[in-house]
Amino acid sequence: MIIDFLGTGTSTGVPEVGCTCKVCTSANPKDKRYRASVLITVEGKNLLIDCGPDFRSQMLIRPFAPLHGILITHEHYDHVSGIDDLRPFCRLGDIDLYVEHNVKNALEQRLPYCFAEHKYPGVPNLNLVEITEDKFIVEGVEVLPIRLMHYRLPILGFRIGGFAYLTDMKTIPEKEYEKLQNLDVLVINALRREEHISHQSLAQALEQVARIAPKRTYLTHMAHSMGLHNEVEASLPPTVWLAYDGLKIEI
Repeated sequence: MIIDFLGTGTSTGVPEVGCTCKVCTSANPKDKRYRASVLITVEGKNLLIDCGPDFRSQMLIRPFAPLHGILITHEHYDHVSGIDDLRPFCRLGDIDLYVEHNVKNALEQRLPYCFAEHKYPGVPNLNLVEITEDKFIVEGVEVLPIRLMHYRLPILGFRIGGFAYLTDMKTIPEKEYEKLQNLDVLVINALRREEHISHQSLAQALEQVARIAPKRTYLTHMAHSMGLHNEVEASLPPTVWLAYDGLKIEI
C-alpha cells in the first residue's frame, strides 16, 4: 500500500491569503499546504479520501490514472468542493463516491447537475453509494469506517488494512478505539498548538497517538498557526512526524 499526501492543510490552506507570518512566507516547500486529502494505492486500486478545492492542482502534477473509488469523510467545503474536477477521470469510467446519508443529501443539493437522472454532456459521471459505520468493499478492497466527532457533527475516518486516516475530529467515541488496534500507520489531524472548538490541538493529537499506539503516525490538517514544519517536527516523539504535501509512505 502506498499513501500519497495530496494536501495536509486546513480549510484556508497554507499560506493563508493576506497573511505575512513566518510560516506563510516560509521558503520551505513543506510549509506550503493544500487542503487535506490522500490518495491510496492498494491491491492495484486507487482510492481517494476527500476531494477538496485544490484537487485539480494536486492531480496536475501526478500521473493520470483511474480512480476506483472516493471516500468522503464529511460534507464541509474543503473536503468536497473539488468534485466537479473529477470530470477527466470519468472518461475512464464512472466513479463511485462513498458517503453517509447526510453527506449524500448535501452533495445532491449543492451539485444537482452531477447527480440528475438525465445529465447533460460534460458533467462528471458519479454515483453516490450510501455507507454506514459497517465495513464495505471497494473494488475488492475492504474499508472500515471509523466514527469521529467534529465537535457536534458526526463524521467518518477510514481504516484500510493497517492504515487509518482520521481528519477534522475533536473526539473519538469510546467504542471506536477497538477498530484502531494494531495499526502500522495512523494519519490524524492536529490543527495548531492552541485549543480549538472542533479540531484537535497538537497536544490532544499526541494524547490520541499515545492511546492508539500505532507503529508510525503522521499529523495532517494543519493551520499556519501550527508553526514552521522543521521546528515543530523536531519537538515530536520519535515515531510521530508532520505530513507534508507530496509525501509518500509505503506500508
